[in-house]
Amino acid sequence: MIDVNMYWLGIDIGTGGTRALLIDAAGREVAAVTAPHEEMQMEHPLWAEQRPENWVDAAGIAIRGVIAESGVRGQDIRAVGLSGQMHGLVILDSSNAVIRASLIWCDQRSQPQVDSINRKLGTEEILKAIANPVLTGFTLPKLLWVRDNEPHHFERVRRVLLPKDYVRHWLTGEFATDVSDASGTALLDVVRRRWSLEMIDGLGLDRAILPALYESSDITGTISMQAAELTGLAAGTPVVGGAGDQAASAVGNGIVEPGIASCTLGTSGVVFAHTDTPSWDPEGRVHTFCHAVRNKWHVMGVTQGAGLSLQWFRNQLAPDSSYDQLMDEAANAPAGSQGLFWLPYLMGERTPHLDARARGGWIGLTAKHARADLIRALVEGVSYSQKDCLEIIEKLGVGVSVVRASGGGARSPFWRQILADVFSKPVARLTTQEGSAYGSALLAMVGTGEFANVPEACAATIREAERLLPCPAESAIYASGYETYRALYPALQPLIWRS
Repeated sequence: MIDVNMYWLGIDIGTGGTRALLIDAAGREVAAVTAPHEEMQMEHPLWAEQRPENWVDAAGIAIRGVIAESGVRGQDIRAVGLSGQMHGLVILDSSNAVIRASLIWCDQRSQPQVDSINRKLGTEEILKAIANPVLTGFTLPKLLWVRDNEPHHFERVRRVLLPKDYVRHWLTGEFATDVSDASGTALLDVVRRRWSLEMIDGLGLDRAILPALYESSDITGTISMQAAELTGLAAGTPVVGGAGDQAASAVGNGIVEPGIASCTLGTSGVVFAHTDTPSWDPEGRVHTFCHAVRNKWHVMGVTQGAGLSLQWFRNQLAPDSSYDQLMDEAANAPAGSQGLFWLPYLMGERTPHLDARARGGWIGLTAKHARADLIRALVEGVSYSQKDCLEIIEKLGVGVSVVRASGGGARSPFWRQILADVFSKPVARLTTQEGSAYGSALLAMVGTGEFANVPEACAATIREAERLLPCPAESAIYASGYETYRALYPALQPLIWRS
């Protein structure tokens, strides 16, 4: 029998804001509140920073807001789950104070540190140690950038945390992370689900700076008295490990079994597929990480500038337009945007190019093109980039029969149809579009025994609302366009690197 008086809270620390979502014992959404973050700071091209203290402030606002909106008492919330933007570097001193602003996921300044790691440890040995290449977006090279460029900060480092885990520390006083989020640090042995001593010791780092490791549904601590006073939660409420935003979103989308992939269009864009065993791309174009499902893994490809492309366009070129208005305008342009292409490399690129210096732009612009063509080309370019991710995943032997779309971009039926046409696969929308916050709440339910495991939780709560099928005529246009799109980066890359 469902206890109608018990609830679970999911908290997602994103790039643009922190969202708190409350669900009941049937997995139904009760209330949700988002508190915005300050704009990320870009002091130089390809730099990106945020203040961890701002995440904590936003989390407090969102938690208090969702409790007030729902009318639920703090003592009726059984557990809390966390998800958050991956890869961000949070460094604390001996008094647990933040030393400097966090270098977040899209910061690309650390290529010299990546090169140094590869020279010192060897790329083949690195793949054996962590099942992934080291990338500028990962946490480890960011830490070494601080060591090399800000030694006065590095010498004070006593703890290293990821974004959601700094919020965990604020809530519980514990230093902990989960294996899915830790997979993106370049410090985790993904196959064995433990910290990689080969990486830590090989680079002369102190093992003590890393947090304790847990599976995503394990209880990692409880709400402290201080956090209870600040949030309205009850002291002693369990907080589970949670997951990096992509693994949490996958749980929220039911990507916990073979055959189903997800496409999450947030600031970045991610194609994600479940695997029963660890399998990695020898070229490192997609990531192999631990899943939020115990003893399972996932592969994912990442477009750095997915929703970011549309956000940039709106902020810089259409400040008085809403995203819905931009989508309506784009729908007036023909499929293929009259030969116009958008390269979404506003913050370098991860899949498939692994190039921090990649640059974005429109290619093929003529006097005939209107603003609608520019917007549609932008949507199509991001979708082509997501197809890059999907194709590599399928070439690894991961079968995909349907793609479930989520994230801000996927709220647009127009964009979902373009995805279906570009992928030549059905694209589904779920009854809930909460993604990461919902997935972290489900992990909290598993952690308190409401479900025996994550797949059971997903089977009981997640339903598809619709499927959009690919249109043959548009799919043919996009199949041809995709071949042109794929040729653009290799042709332009030598010129970009020369500049």
